[in-house]
Amino acid sequence: MSNILIVDDEKDIRELIGDILKDEGYTVRLAANSDDCMAEINADAPSLMILDIWLKDSRMDGIDILKTVKRDNPDIPVVIISGHGNIEIAVAAIKQGAYDFIEKPFNIDQLMVVVSRAMETSRLRRENADLRRRDVTSSEMIGSSPAFKTLKMQLEKVTRSNGRVMLTGPAGAGKEMAARFIHTNSGRSTAPFISVSSATIDADRMEDVLFGRETADRGVEKGLLEQAYGGVVYFDEVAEMPLGTQAKILRVLTEQQFTRVGGSDKVRVDLRVISSTSRDLRAEIGQGRFRQELYDRLNVVPIAVPGLADRREDIPDLARAFIEMFHRTQGLPLRNLTAEAEAMLQTMQWPGNIRQLRNVIERVLILGDSAGLIEARELPGQEPTAEPGGRLVLGGAMATLPLREAREVFEREYLLTQINRFGGNISRTAGFVGMERSALHRKLKSLGVVTTGKSGGRGGEDDDEDEES
Repeated sequence: MSNILIVDDEKDIRELIGDILKDEGYTVRLAANSDDCMAEINADAPSLMILDIWLKDSRMDGIDILKTVKRDNPDIPVVIISGHGNIEIAVAAIKQGAYDFIEKPFNIDQLMVVVSRAMETSRLRRENADLRRRDVTSSEMIGSSPAFKTLKMQLEKVTRSNGRVMLTGPAGAGKEMAARFIHTNSGRSTAPFISVSSATIDADRMEDVLFGRETADRGVEKGLLEQAYGGVVYFDEVAEMPLGTQAKILRVLTEQQFTRVGGSDKVRVDLRVISSTSRDLRAEIGQGRFRQELYDRLNVVPIAVPGLADRREDIPDLARAFIEMFHRTQGLPLRNLTAEAEAMLQTMQWPGNIRQLRNVIERVLILGDSAGLIEARELPGQEPTAEPGGRLVLGGAMATLPLREAREVFEREYLLTQINRFGGNISRTAGFVGMERSALHRKLKSLGVVTTGKSGGRGGEDDDEDEES
């Protein structure tokens, strides 16, 4: 991509510049006024523009064209030329986003240096964008569970449209990855993906960050919405957005344009909006913390992103993917998981979901051995916990055992806990657990538990005075 658009009302000047650039191997297009210029840009955006400030018989002058180009096609470098140059014009052009300013009559060598640098800047921007897209593409969504397959099917359907999507699910479940999947596989994949963290931006700065700012000292400072032109803007945890900003975002979605803070010009937007939340937005609306109209605008296609508790069979594949990623990006050891470690990961509780799993894998790779398999003992263990309703949730190595062995382990640990609880008194232990003392003795013997230890040990006393203790 090396075509250059030259805009100058003087035919001799634009043809001279065109001939010079052609000799250097560039493809050149010419325009004499603003209408011709905009028509060329709309037909095929150039790699670079060389733009005259003063254009006779033109609807817009060079500064107006510059503003329009930087608003609608911000990645196009613009070199300003003028025969009436002064420092004020140069400063005004640079503030509006021009790459550089050259005064007529110009030196050909100077022109070629500026053009070469501007083209290199344009090339690097494109390469950086390509690298970012490839990185996102390589971080593909991973899983084979029914819950994951349902999610991926829904995401694939919405990639074919520009409809607004609302992603819901617990914190750390992978909502941003789902949003990036939509972007990467959509018609907007070559345009930016801009993530807006509603929870981390100060409420006082939210509008500056989103809409940008215009000041006399610093000129135009583009906001995130303007930077996302043509692509996707992702509102992460949209429930955290201040009410005042919600109203302005609603207006943007309705009118498809906005005004920068401190400015007066209307900035047109071409965006696809994807939002996410871990809160119940209907409850937020009922509490007056979220606008019903904005919810209706954003919640065109609701998609639920399941937490790890609903897709446990995907955990080993996710863990292996994180191991490979940390090896590739940080040089951490490339280790495999034992079957026991995989089973333990699948039975652990994951309140932080995928984000927590990623952190656990990174910690194990940093602190563990540099080679060999990842053993279950290296993972953070968990005691069995009770869920509401009385269901026992097993964690740790116990969940890796066959039923018979697991039952024996449980019975042994349970009975020893009760014996120690009652100070080693077998009679009181038997009464609590609902067994005859003789039956308890037989059970302890079958489990290999010695019952001749003293109070406080991992065993129990057995004499006739127990019942009077």
